[in-house]
Amino acid sequence: MTEPMEAGATAAPDPNISDEDFEAFRPGHGGMGPTVLQMLPALVSGGVERGTVDMARAIVQAGWRSMVVSRGGPMVRELERIGATHVELPVHSKNPLHWRATFDSLVDLIHRERVDLVHARSRIPAWLGIKAAARNRVPFVTTFHQRPAASTALKRAYNSVMVRGERVIAISHYIAERLLADYGLDAARLRVIPRGVDLELFDPDKVPAERMIRLVNKWRLPDGVPVIMMPGRITAWKGHKLLIDALAKLERGSFHCLMVGDDTARPEAKKTLEAHAHASGVGGYVHFVGRTDDMPAAYKLADVVVSASLDPEPFGRVMIEAQAMGRPVVATDHGGARETVLVGETGWLVKPGDSAALAEGLRTALTLDEDARAVLSAKAIDHVRQHFSRYQMCARTLAVYTEVLAERGCERL
Repeated sequence: MTEPMEAGATAAPDPNISDEDFEAFRPGHGGMGPTVLQMLPALVSGGVERGTVDMARAIVQAGWRSMVVSRGGPMVRELERIGATHVELPVHSKNPLHWRATFDSLVDLIHRERVDLVHARSRIPAWLGIKAAARNRVPFVTTFHQRPAASTALKRAYNSVMVRGERVIAISHYIAERLLADYGLDAARLRVIPRGVDLELFDPDKVPAERMIRLVNKWRLPDGVPVIMMPGRITAWKGHKLLIDALAKLERGSFHCLMVGDDTARPEAKKTLEAHAHASGVGGYVHFVGRTDDMPAAYKLADVVVSASLDPEPFGRVMIEAQAMGRPVVATDHGGARETVLVGETGWLVKPGDSAALAEGLRTALTLDEDARAVLSAKAIDHVRQHFSRYQMCARTLAVYTEVLAERGCERL
């Protein structure tokens, strides 16, 4: 995820999901269920991290035992508050000198803690995890989150570990199709499980005016001017420059654009984009506001939310978050966007890399009348609740775990 996904998150028990929702996964003997170990580089921020924490919570609620291995980060505290166990190991390191000691520690951990299944969510952890799981004769599962493109044979070999699980979870049909075509993955091992939204957090009826006013004042938003919002960290492929080019084709003063997301990692890129906005005549209407701790309120301030990615998004969590908040989406027509946006009903898809097409999509969204906006909002909220809830994501993943463990004859199911 882009940074907005972890913003505003809470470590409280999941209000969307009661213990009864996972009753089907509870161990039949009434004792502690299987132990699942998830692996990822770090617990700092992002969609992979958020998905890991969401699953850790679901595992606990199902009466199983949840463990996570990473190098640590601020989200460790959240994990521990929901009843999961975090073990700090340098599974992020690309330094071969670290691998032997980390592997040995991981093998010992899996054996000592009687881990029943290892689930890797990133490549370096997967290379360590697949061998450690095999050493302990426990099943290994992966989730392919990243963009699948591999420009060289070496990169392709590096990525290949992510398709070597007993089950491979793809976060979209777009990713699934690429894995089948590019890596020769056996379709029988593939499962598609889209990412899910916290429907309690991203609920427009549960964002009070005070939270919106706080952001209005912080960002100095002018009254009565439509807000175009692009959430996402500053990186070239996310399309910030393309959006600026599109904004330059709109009437001056007809919008206020907020670029919301981490802008500290690439300060020179931010300066370059700001200079480009000024050179394009829209510098006074485009503001880079950095990360926020309240993305639901930010979305509620927006009149339209943009995803302008130049390359296909593996999934695109921003698009389902915005729709969950009842906001129209304008996104580029490739990748995960094709699976999450209902064209003409919850948003619009435009030609990738085409600033004129993006500008036209923005005009369409900004000129919706009140009735049309209300219809779109209701449709968008219902669409996400029906197809992209966090509960659905967690239940489907637990079903994959159960399937694999049953094949292995796990006694703790």
